[in-house]
Amino acid sequence: MESTGYITLSRQSGLQREMQVVANNIANASTTGYRAEGVIFSEYVRAADNGPSLSMGQGNIGKTSFEQGGLTKTGGTYDFAIEGDGYFVVQTPQGDRLTRAGAFSPSANGELVTPDGFPVLDAGRAPLFVPAGAGTLAVSSDGTLSIDGAPLGQIAIVRPLEPLAMVREDGVMFRADAGDEPTEDARVLQGFVESSNVNPLLELSRMIEVQRAYEMGQSFLKTEDERVRAAVKTLTQSQ
Repeated sequence: MESTGYITLSRQSGLQREMQVVANNIANASTTGYRAEGVIFSEYVRAADNGPSLSMGQGNIGKTSFEQGGLTKTGGTYDFAIEGDGYFVVQTPQGDRLTRAGAFSPSANGELVTPDGFPVLDAGRAPLFVPAGAGTLAVSSDGTLSIDGAPLGQIAIVRPLEPLAMVREDGVMFRADAGDEPTEDARVLQGFVESSNVNPLLELSRMIEVQRAYEMGQSFLKTEDERVRAAVKTLTQSQ
């Protein structure tokens, strides 16, 4: 296969990956705290002996949009949203993880947990406990929890030291290998959750573009295959 064939084939692989990402974004357009994904294409060029250079494209570098999603009012006592630059910290079996999804609830033993049952951590990186039936829970803008005016604890609100180096582990949780630090550039709102920052219309438009580009690549590969077959047939008949 000539260089143009390799270019197209590698591009098709990247477009297929991008289609999967776009479809996943659309599927999570209503997921609380979800961050839209994208794909970055790169090209690798290498000189070839006695011939044109060989070019290979890759579309397997992921990128995440950290633009804040809209805030939706729920009125839920245990629903929290962060306005500004910051993340909640939750404890998982694999270690602490950062998330913007603040739809929490009290567990049977009184811990504040995520829908998956992971404890939400306080500023000292310990699980937050909410005594059942103790009174009315409220939260201040700095994340301090109180019951009937009595301080209960403070939700950890942090920012990663290297935001672009964070590793997405699922749609709403990230691993910050470079570490994190407390942030004062954020405000906690009770009775709200942050919606996904996916724009469904833009994603649908992108899906159509990717599909058309993929179909054009398939058409080119088919034409290229027919050309090579015809050339081989001609050479065979001339011998």
